[in-house]
Amino acid sequence: MPLLGLGVFQNTGASVVQACLAGFEAGYRHIDSAQFYRNEKEVAESVLKSGLKREDIFVTTKIMSGNHASVSSALSRSLKQFAAHDNDEFKFGSIDMLLIHDPNCGPKNRLTMWKDFLKARDAGLVKSVGVSNFGTRHLQEIADAGLELPTVNQVELHPFCQQKEIVKWCNDNNVVVEAYCPLIRGNRWDNPTLVRLSQKHGKDIGQVLVRWSLQKGYSPLPKSSQPHRVKSNADLYNFTLSGEDMEALDALDEGDNGALSWNPIHAR
Repeated sequence: MPLLGLGVFQNTGASVVQACLAGFEAGYRHIDSAQFYRNEKEVAESVLKSGLKREDIFVTTKIMSGNHASVSSALSRSLKQFAAHDNDEFKFGSIDMLLIHDPNCGPKNRLTMWKDFLKARDAGLVKSVGVSNFGTRHLQEIADAGLELPTVNQVELHPFCQQKEIVKWCNDNNVVVEAYCPLIRGNRWDNPTLVRLSQKHGKDIGQVLVRWSLQKGYSPLPKSSQPHRVKSNADLYNFTLSGEDMEALDALDEGDNGALSWNPIHAR
């Protein structure tokens, strides 16, 4: 799985295709979608139009926990969307990564849904499976049940919301941490530390934030519907944040209070 991914949340229609194609041009090979985003078909269209080999592009989608009793039919809907542009020369095929989008269905249903995800993986419908927005207690439930652990856990993650307990659990158990909202949705970009590091490195604040995420070992998923921003967010490999820079960004953590999104990591 390529570490740098392009998020397509709140992006629809032709704008999705435009953003993804700009991403491919900039070097992205990982697209993060979801049923809830209603743009799986457009993601598949962008893969087709890119001219790249299907196997060179890693595509993630997610299914909400409300589908815990009907994983098979929910997955079929996604597969149908991704196959909408199939033709004699192009077949989208199986999904690279399927995630449970949230933990909001209770302990019993979470485990049932996870077992069905593993079955879908074993049946070849998806290549790998993981979770999103899972806190440590949700992850530990899977471990305590003796089930195979998720490949990834995708959570809101940036300097103001560092999810330290979740990150430690994932690191200790070889679960890849994916970071959504790595750009903080453009909020708090007037923070003095962010401004100072942007000026120090001659990079924009978005690039500093995504670089922080990469250097922490996360898989960041910056999103934008604007092609120039998509490309800018990938211009990360000609500078490095120093240890002092990283410490300054680490010091911004506000725990749960720093979250911008729904962050349902404490769901019962």
